[in-house]
Amino acid sequence: MTDYKFNTECIQAGYTAQSGQPQVLPIVQNTTYRYYNAPDVAKLFDLESGDFMYSRLGHPTGDALEKKIAVLEGGTAAIATSAGQAANLITILNIAEAGDHIIACANIYGGTHNLFGVTLKKMGIETTFIDQNSTKEEIIAQAKPNTKALFGESLGNPALTVLDIEEFAAAAHEIGVPLIIDNTLASPYLCQPLKHGADFVVHSTTKWIDGHATAVGGVVVEGGKFDWNKYADKFPGMVEPDESYHGLKFYEKFGDQAFSVKLRAQMLRDLGCTMAPMNAWLAFQGLDTLHLRMDRHSENALALAQFLQNHPMVDWVKYPGLPGDSEYERAQKYLPKGASGVLAFGVKGGKAAGEECLQNLKLASIVVHVGDIRTSVLHPASTTHRQLSEEDQIKGGILPELIRVSVGCEDIEDIIADFDQALNKVGK
Repeated sequence: MTDYKFNTECIQAGYTAQSGQPQVLPIVQNTTYRYYNAPDVAKLFDLESGDFMYSRLGHPTGDALEKKIAVLEGGTAAIATSAGQAANLITILNIAEAGDHIIACANIYGGTHNLFGVTLKKMGIETTFIDQNSTKEEIIAQAKPNTKALFGESLGNPALTVLDIEEFAAAAHEIGVPLIIDNTLASPYLCQPLKHGADFVVHSTTKWIDGHATAVGGVVVEGGKFDWNKYADKFPGMVEPDESYHGLKFYEKFGDQAFSVKLRAQMLRDLGCTMAPMNAWLAFQGLDTLHLRMDRHSENALALAQFLQNHPMVDWVKYPGLPGDSEYERAQKYLPKGASGVLAFGVKGGKAAGEECLQNLKLASIVVHVGDIRTSVLHPASTTHRQLSEEDQIKGGILPELIRVSVGCEDIEDIIADFDQALNKVGK
């Protein structure tokens, strides 16, 4: 493909119409694919062919989405999944099993924290949660012989901490494990973790990628640079013969796409967490305007943060793009085009005052979601992170009074006016 710039790739990557064919990516709403001789079908089952056979393993619409996201993140391949949590789950299960161990930042999204700390634990995979500001030496100190991965978020949800990806990458590679970065809140437009040393990137495409709150989905992007042979004893599934595919060795045969092929051939095959064609189409359409939306989201979020910072009813504001913020310098390095569209703040008067403020809002919606064109708010301590203990909430940067705002693409004057009137009514 021609080496286009990012904004052009948002629109052009993944699908090119052939002569006389639809200009816009079609929705291939289909489950199965016809062949005319048995040997062609046999090649599919032996992974000798990359054609489609059954939509649980992939379909043309999802294939276009995977190609586009891989280009935008700078990866070698991608696998679309039914949800962001499915992407997290199968990424871990592709390289870890009962008796293994992973290291994850404590400030990750509450659902992911629960997935790692509760559900994976039931499967026999233990997780050590660490401070996202840990040094390389502190991270390495938490590693065990059975450690299989290091996991963090480029932009913490909803703590809005910016991860030092290069520091974590250095630690992961000294341990001999891949670094997996959830890039959901930042988006591929604002941050590309693979360029900073990460090995895999995961997204909830439900958020900025879709951008319109229309379709749930996830994706795993492979960086293609992790040397599985170097750590063959730690990752036998990547390098040793696979009995379910007649002794095929994934890394030997598929090289810098080996992880993705294995992910599709085993995880999607066995767990069935595939993105539906309609959802893939909606996510693909969302990517067409990602660059335009993320500029507006970031611009509006910074303006709202500056307004709230000076409001007499606001105790504190957290936004990495705000000069003076503890994450500002890191944001300039890892998020040079903008600090995304999410901010957090605390209302004077604590939790009760914050809840009253939410009730007073008219334009902003109270929804369990983040990352679309409409401005929305939520109280994470009592919703998305309520499964965590108060101690774990505090460790993750979730203060009792914290209000998360996903700043939309409406006129900023209207957004500011809504928060102003809501704050001014508190305690009245």
